[in-house]
Amino acid sequence: MPGSSDGTSFAAKYGCLVLIEKVERLDVGALVSIRGVCRVKLLNFIQAEPYLRGLVIPLQDSIAENPSETSSKVDQLKESLCNLIKLEIKLKAPKEALLQTHTANSLRWAEKTPSVECDESFIPSLAERVSFAALQPVSGSTESELLKLQQEKLRAMDTKETLERLEDSLVLVKENFSIVVAKLAIQSLEM
Repeated sequence: MPGSSDGTSFAAKYGCLVLIEKVERLDVGALVSIRGVCRVKLLNFIQAEPYLRGLVIPLQDSIAENPSETSSKVDQLKESLCNLIKLEIKLKAPKEALLQTHTANSLRWAEKTPSVECDESFIPSLAERVSFAALQPVSGSTESELLKLQQEKLRAMDTKETLERLEDSLVLVKENFSIVVAKLAIQSLEM
C-alpha cells in the first residue's frame, strides 16, 4: 500500500481506523487510532515507515434489512446530537455560542460525503458514519468518563450492524446529556 505523493501515509491521509493482523515488522512505539473514512483491516503488515505497507481490505457494516428504520434512527441520532451540542456549548461558554465541540465536529464530518480518491468500498454509508459521530468526549470529561468512552469506541468498532450501533449511540447521547446537565448545574452554582 503506497503512501501519497506528498509523503503522507495512507492512514494519515485517509484517517482510517486500522485493525492490524499478522505483524511482521513494527518499528513504532505506540498504536494510534485515527478517526476517519472507514474501518480497515491491514493484513500482512510489513512496515510502518516511511509509510504503511500491507494488504488493506475495507470493513463495513452488513446491509440493513430495514433501510427505513435505519434512516429513522439516523434522523433521531442527528437530532439528539444537535440538542447535546447546543447544551454543551452553554457549558463551555455561556456567552459564546459559536464555540465548536468534539461532537459538533464529528457530526459535521459524518454528514459530509468524503472526498477521497479511493475505491468506493472504503467509503461507508452516511448511516454508518453518523453511527460513529456520538463517540466523542463531552466538555470537561473525567478520567472515568473517558475510559468508558474508550470501551464504547472499541465496542462500536466490533459492531457489524449499523442499526445496533445507532441504538447504542442514542443511549450514549442520553447519558452524555445527563452528564452535561449535571455539569451545567454545578457551573451555575459556581457563578
